[in-house]
Amino acid sequence: MPSFFSLLPHRSVISVAGADRIEFLQGLISNDTRKVAPDHAIWAALLTPQGRFLNDMFVADAGSDTFFVETERERAPALVKKLKMYKLRSKVAVEDLGAALEVAAVFGDDTSGAFGIEGAVSFADPRLGMLGVRVIAPAGQAATLLSARGFVEASLASYDALRLPLGVPDGSRDLQVEKALLLENGFDELNGVDWKKGCYMGQELTARTKYRALIRKRLFPVKVEGPLPEPGTPVHRNGEEVGELRSGTGDRALAMLRLDAARAGGTALMAGATRIVPEIPDWMHLPDPGAPSG
Repeated sequence: MPSFFSLLPHRSVISVAGADRIEFLQGLISNDTRKVAPDHAIWAALLTPQGRFLNDMFVADAGSDTFFVETERERAPALVKKLKMYKLRSKVAVEDLGAALEVAAVFGDDTSGAFGIEGAVSFADPRLGMLGVRVIAPAGQAATLLSARGFVEASLASYDALRLPLGVPDGSRDLQVEKALLLENGFDELNGVDWKKGCYMGQELTARTKYRALIRKRLFPVKVEGPLPEPGTPVHRNGEEVGELRSGTGDRALAMLRLDAARAGGTALMAGATRIVPEIPDWMHLPDPGAPSG
């Protein structure tokens, strides 16, 4: 069986370079930048001071005292501006490399050939092994480089068809900017938060949400039994609104659902005229439904 790659044109790259790059990002994002190494990238988020989602990002070692920060293309310029605002006297240089670099996801039975490509930065997706390898390559060259390694090009929808049943969010396609909480969207179990790293922007609310067990809803993968509704379509159970649809393709999607609604067997959940069926992926840890809430 071949392995595949999908170009991710909605993703972009920022460089954070300089002697203070580790400490600089450490005080801003939800994961531990000291863990970034040539063979290990991290997934993290930048939050508002109130602990709400702003940007998701992969942070990878690009060599020469440089981190590549892979994030959403549409929101990259605002992120660059914000990082420069927080720079102050830190010895770092922040640059938008969206025009110079592109991103691809490599997935399938054997993704080992995606490592060690000259002129590219490759790293295993730190969220789930099944998501394969991310590759950052010079703009216009990723397809050629990966095809030469025997990978077959697939559409973005093909990558989404892998991501969606796993219940993994994709930036603001699934997380509402300045509203979403990390722990409602899998950042804990998917290795996007480090609980021992110390303070970062929005850390207080994130920690309180975890230790007081304040989660009442979660982002779930769902099967779609009918036409795929638009993202943002409300989800109802017996006429009561219990959630909202997020990104989807074909007969799979993600939906933000109340925990009691996602767990309720035998009661149809409807997004418009379409029935959706929630699933609980193996990686997701849900509280005991009989446990007292914090």
